[in-house]
Amino acid sequence: MSYTIIVHINNEDAVMGEVQALPTATDQLVSVQNPRRKDGKDLHYLDEEVNTMIVPMHRINFIQVLPSGDVDEVIGFIRE
Repeated sequence: MSYTIIVHINNEDAVMGEVQALPTATDQLVSVQNPRRKDGKDLHYLDEEVNTMIVPMHRINFIQVLPSGDVDEVIGFIRE
């Protein structure tokens, strides 16, 4: 299953992309496929042909995991 994430890198703009699996506590690197800015534009420091970016964990502040489209909406507290 592919996850869409936003990676917040130290002193850089956030990078959006996809990963096949979420990183674990023991991972040293995060491999992001189809890297782009949050608005969908290309990253100025990557060549146009690049489709995978590898970021070391010590450069990452935090990672946001975006909800996928196939997740059903959770319904809470129903009054009858």
